[in-house]
Amino acid sequence: MLDLPNLILIGPMGAGKSTIGRLLAAELSREFLDSDHEIQARCGADIPWIFDVEGEAGFRDRETQMIDELTRLEGVVIATGGGAVLREENRRALRERGTVIYLFTTVEQQLRRTAKDRNRPLLQRGDREEVLREMFALRDPLYRATADVIVRTDRRGPRAVVNEIVRRVTRLVDPLQCKA
Repeated sequence: MLDLPNLILIGPMGAGKSTIGRLLAAELSREFLDSDHEIQARCGADIPWIFDVEGEAGFRDRETQMIDELTRLEGVVIATGGGAVLREENRRALRERGTVIYLFTTVEQQLRRTAKDRNRPLLQRGDREEVLREMFALRDPLYRATADVIVRTDRRGPRAVVNEIVRRVTRLVDPLQCKA
């Protein structure tokens, strides 16, 4: 296997970043780190609590610090929170310190995947579909501008997505290595 850079997964909530990240890391024999889980471990509190106490701005400050730390590691697979791309300093760190993969999914798929999830503070206000559509309109251009690779995850199993990521990232790193 090639010596691949850090692989960084971005995309909206419900795109499968954590599930796919774990599988991808296992496939490549790498450490997997989820920025949201790392924030929770460091704070000793879950994300809804952080949002309640510190507000979204406080959470985003913690997220920026964590992204800076995680992207300085080498040879890891990182899953970011859906809003990580909102700050330019995060987008820059992601682009400069790894290969960024945008896990694209539709709002309809997000609604299905997050239907019973109560740990997503931004979905606890108003109409869930409307909130997701607003976030998509704002964030999709940022995901696209940050990503080296875009991979669709809706109506596909995680293993198929992982296989596509490995194939496409390998091609990016060494175009002659991959004959597909």
